Amino acid sequence: MELSLLTVCYLIGSLTFIIGLKMLSHPDSARKGNMVAAVGMAVAIFGTIFLYEEEGKKLGNYEWIFGGLVLGTVIGVLAAKKVKMTAMPEMVSLFNGMGGACAALISFIEFDHIKHALSDGLSLQLHAGTLITIFLGLIIGSVSFAGSVIAWGKLNGKIKDFAFPGQQIFNLVLLAATLVTAGYLVLNLNADNYWLFYGIAIASLVYGVLFVLPIGGADMPVVISLLNSFTGVAAACGGFLYDNQVMLTGGILVGAAGTLLTILMCKAMNRSLTNVLIGSFGGNATGTSSGQGPQGSYKEISLSDAAVCLCYANKVIIVPGYGLAVAQAQHTCHELEKLLEEKGVTVTYAIHPVAGRMPGHMNVLLAEADVSYDKLQEMEQANDEFKTTDVVLILGANDVVNPAAKTDPSSPIYGMPILEVEQAKTVIVNKRSMKPGYAGIENELFFQPKTSMLFGDAKAALQKLVAEIKAL
Repeated sequence: MELSLLTVCYLIGSLTFIIGLKMLSHPDSARKGNMVAAVGMAVAIFGTIFLYEEEGKKLGNYEWIFGGLVLGTVIGVLAAKKVKMTAMPEMVSLFNGMGGACAALISFIEFDHIKHALSDGLSLQLHAGTLITIFLGLIIGSVSFAGSVIAWGKLNGKIKDFAFPGQQIFNLVLLAATLVTAGYLVLNLNADNYWLFYGIAIASLVYGVLFVLPIGGADMPVVISLLNSFTGVAAACGGFLYDNQVMLTGGILVGAAGTLLTILMCKAMNRSLTNVLIGSFGGNATGTSSGQGPQGSYKEISLSDAAVCLCYANKVIIVPGYGLAVAQAQHTCHELEKLLEEKGVTVTYAIHPVAGRMPGHMNVLLAEADVSYDKLQEMEQANDEFKTTDVVLILGANDVVNPAAKTDPSSPIYGMPILEVEQAKTVIVNKRSMKPGYAGIENELFFQPKTSMLFGDAKAALQKLVAEIKAL
């Protein structure tokens, strides 16, 4: 009875994961979907704690189990409540890394049982599938953990892009040696060579670090998606080891979703995944600057002139970027939107797939400010609208509106689909300064005749802009 009840708990958990993931596909149901999946996870966790039995014995060690649950819950809640929207990408990356670490630890624990048996001279009938699963969980989980920690450091600016001559070849050799050693142990594991398992763990961690270090700039959303899929696959390996349906289902869903998102991100940049990982798109890992010098003169626009342009336009498209997130200006931006609509202006938002520091960053940012989802236009739709737009207001976006992606074959972002804002009648760009964007290159849009620069913090500039419009 208890076993069947536990199976029901796992079935509930698996179903809620699928339902929750489906609900996450739309902002109106995303919050509820998150809660549905969380409830299902709670059912699976507590079902395992109280109902799981092996050879007639329950888990026990409840003080350690609940101590870990309480500690993890407190840390998670405090981290989630205190994190700023600008720091959300690195928090997601760090939490994802923790998932990879947990998957790797499962492999450590299961291999430890095998090691003790071999050390004691016991004869083991090891199934090759079990060993393959253990090694896959170790390698993928370790790569995900180490890579996610480096991605976290790069996103918050503590770790810089780095590469050394021949690093790509070294990475490939290291990965090949790790996989070959794992394959050797699967076929020939014994008391004399089990220590190679720990060498594989170290090599996987080193590979995870070297794998992410050279990648920077506009490729970070792709890297986060890819590492997320790695964690899902590693978790699924744990589900295979423990014959745990909910771990298996959750891992497969995360792995599949992360893989699909990675493919979509690559498609949005018109590049292959191989090109992203080998080409170090958007980074300056070689130490040479990928930016160019100033391309001419630019003109500034006053707040009063910007207010007049916006207020007397028929159609305005707002392009949000990382600068908007840094300034926490999404609520003020929504206020500007409502104020312009009261004056008869049609206002929408153009969202580039890789705007910000992680997939969906701008969508989450604007949803936090209660911006209607119907006002968010995807890149293809927005590009059709720019030709009939009176004013485009760019708030902290840079690389995703850089015409060099279409016109300059030598540019590191050449070939990446962009928001074609230059087709609008007037372009107003809000930035703190003329410094290059995340990809480290100049934006020729800023020097075009129809473009005007509105310098300053996005929130402060929008607040003053709102006051100017109210005074008209």
